[in-house]
Amino acid sequence: MRLRLPIDRQTLLLLGAVAIAVVLPARGQAAEIFEWVVYGAIALLFFLYGARLSPKAVWQGLLHWRLQGLVFLFTFAVFPVLGLLAVLVLGPVMSDPLVAGILFLTLLPSTVQSSIAFTSIAGGNVPAALTSASLSNLVGVLVTPLLVVALMHSSGLGFGLDQIQKIALQILAPFAAGQAMRPLIGAFLTRHRPLTAFVDRLSILLVVYAAFSEGMNAGVWSTIGWQDLALTVLACCVILLIVLAATTWTSRKLGFSRADEIAIVFCGSKKSMATGIPMAGILMPGPALAMMVLPLMLFHQIQLFACAWMAQRYAERASADASDVVDAPVVQARR
Repeated sequence: MRLRLPIDRQTLLLLGAVAIAVVLPARGQAAEIFEWVVYGAIALLFFLYGARLSPKAVWQGLLHWRLQGLVFLFTFAVFPVLGLLAVLVLGPVMSDPLVAGILFLTLLPSTVQSSIAFTSIAGGNVPAALTSASLSNLVGVLVTPLLVVALMHSSGLGFGLDQIQKIALQILAPFAAGQAMRPLIGAFLTRHRPLTAFVDRLSILLVVYAAFSEGMNAGVWSTIGWQDLALTVLACCVILLIVLAATTWTSRKLGFSRADEIAIVFCGSKKSMATGIPMAGILMPGPALAMMVLPLMLFHQIQLFACAWMAQRYAERASADASDVVDAPVVQARR
């Protein structure tokens, strides 16, 4: 199965939202109204997350605790350590919002859709990937805010305990309400996946447009140079490369099967833009938000390109191994 490497549709939509914000930023009363629209969209997004996520499926997947534990170790421990190292290295030479954005992306949970898709293409353990990514998002609703408050506040990047209240009102409360309503609307949402996917994408686009509108109105883009952008891209590439190499090496050293290794690599190296951008809108509202989400947007596209290439390599290797197994009896028979 061939996997193409174009810019994904979501990235194109994000670029469109940025372009609109550059040309027609929301100002004055329109900006105030849009702020409430974004607030409602984020709350609806996490309500749907709660309503869609099946606790039963997650708990069943925990039986493979070694795999899930390793993915969690990379997602919520190794990644944050790399983020803190990036702060130490880049803090003196980059603007604070961009440095905060790099650290913030390392604190996020894994993605769901792309983790499962790449695991499937590569011939990995899809049920394990589904469970791991879903559980990561479920736990991330609680763990990520705590990591943000603990690490970003201690790094001097302007976060405090008051952010917990905002997260509780705009993320945890809707998520809990969605879980409570799941017996009533869960089946409906399963039958109408395009509807929930539309809400996901629309919420992200609204937050991005609002963030870049504020950035344009405040003139924050005049403070970003090509050096900052280059260092941001380099930091994203280095962090991803380290995690991809570490997940591959660790899973092999611990004796996981190839199928499990694939699930570990693709779930343990991802960071969710769908969760991250709405959370950033709560944690760091204002003109600096546009700069803060920029590293996450760049990391999202970089991880798609890198993991698409890796998935293709895994698939080709599996196909070659299968051919060797089929051909071996033929060769022996001829002898």
